[in-house]
Amino acid sequence: MEKAEKREFVTWLNGVFKDSGSVVVAHYTGLTVAQLSDLRSKMRDAGGTVKVAKNRLAKIALQGTDSEGISDLFVGQTLVAYSNDPITAPKIAIEFAKGNEKLVILGGSMGATTLDADGVKALAALPSLDELRAKLVGMIQTPASRIAQVVNAPAAQLARVFGAYARKDEAA
Repeated sequence: MEKAEKREFVTWLNGVFKDSGSVVVAHYTGLTVAQLSDLRSKMRDAGGTVKVAKNRLAKIALQGTDSEGISDLFVGQTLVAYSNDPITAPKIAIEFAKGNEKLVILGGSMGATTLDADGVKALAALPSLDELRAKLVGMIQTPASRIAQVVNAPAAQLARVFGAYARKDEAA
């Protein structure tokens, strides 16, 4: 990379660290190109991104961000996984690491909170924003459907009584 490209990359990566809901740092030593492409594909499908960055440039990009505490994680062959949703990047990275021991989660950050590997695993165990929204909508809809059943129940009972009387009159 030339100096101008490096400067542009550092500026872009600084924006990523500032704007992301969460950032995961991992070692990828031993992963094949196909495995790394698979990780990128899974992360992209979930709404996140995986980027391999030079450690020196990543440390420079971390300066002045809330995630500055993770700069000591950038040693060796590291990659950065990030997403706007704080749960997405940790969840996909942990799932991929379970199936492939060559991806070693080092830690990460969520805003100003620095996470170790266990913190990333704990964050991955939480439900995503979409799952939480679905649960909330379900909780809101349940009382409404019960109210509708209670309101409709007397009408249904009356209809059955009238139907029974009508059948009785027809039979007589």
